[in-house]
Amino acid sequence: MNYPIPSIDNPFGINLWDHFDSIISLVTFNKFVPSKFVFVPGNQLLSTLPIVLSSISLYYFIIFGGSYYLKKNSFKPLKLSLLFQLHNLILTSISFILLILIVEQLVPIIFKNGLFYSICNINSWTQPLITLYYLNYLTKFIEFIDTFFLVVKQKKLTFLHTYHHGATALLCFTQLIGETPISWVPISLNLSVHCLMYWYYFLTSTGYKVWWKEWVTRFQIIQFILDLIFVYFASYQKVAFTYFKDTLPYCADCAGSTNAAVWGCCILSSYLFLFIAFYIEVYKKKGSKKSRAVKRVKGGMAAKVNEYVNIDVSKTTGYSPSPLRSNISKKV
Repeated sequence: MNYPIPSIDNPFGINLWDHFDSIISLVTFNKFVPSKFVFVPGNQLLSTLPIVLSSISLYYFIIFGGSYYLKKNSFKPLKLSLLFQLHNLILTSISFILLILIVEQLVPIIFKNGLFYSICNINSWTQPLITLYYLNYLTKFIEFIDTFFLVVKQKKLTFLHTYHHGATALLCFTQLIGETPISWVPISLNLSVHCLMYWYYFLTSTGYKVWWKEWVTRFQIIQFILDLIFVYFASYQKVAFTYFKDTLPYCADCAGSTNAAVWGCCILSSYLFLFIAFYIEVYKKKGSKKSRAVKRVKGGMAAKVNEYVNIDVSKTTGYSPSPLRSNISKKV
């Protein structure tokens, strides 16, 4: 029996893209053929800025309006456990499928041409990757359902959670329009984290105790740092080449529009700022009620960051030891 042998051109031993293309074409009755997809603003779903901004605005109107309406009329919180489990299972599956398909495309590009080529050369903006980036972009709107679950469960909506969902959808759109080859870095890292994160939520929603819960947050931090390193580097190359060619050192120009680079830097930097602010509030202000309340939450900081908990800080009393310290003591 012959087994598929991985290679640089075929890192998984079988051509996953061809199989994906055939399956999607079949189930959509050839309405969507991945290998023939061409992204043209205005021709595809959610592909123009007015539509994107309107959709994000509608998302905010529904979640804040819905939350206000349910609480004002004293509706009982809904559990929707099965739907919540299905939602997380679907998203972790989609994230995994998109991730391995992107990795399959990236391996030969990086091995044959190098890392800089893969993030800055326009030839790295290939048709299969554009298709996968667009599909990943659409999942950002599916992830809005995360917040809808919070609304019907009548859990607290924080700026960190709601801003992140809207801003990420906008970020993905700006990079598609701007044709930035570096898109694979934040997208693949984000898909990796989402595989883990949504799987974590699926397991905990079934009552399973997850020992690696704190690693969800750790991977989010790592993802964030790597995103910013790559994006700042590529943005510097573009700015230096375009505006300071005779004064600043640079490697070469980075493909993609300047607007896309600005959007990428601003949105990713805002994530870092918000995350650091939250981290300081929870872990540095040890005497605050919110710090004690968050540390009581099952799932720790990972659960709080993603807002699948409901904490009424005004009703919090007493002292709660840090779960991080408890975990460290247990490991020792």
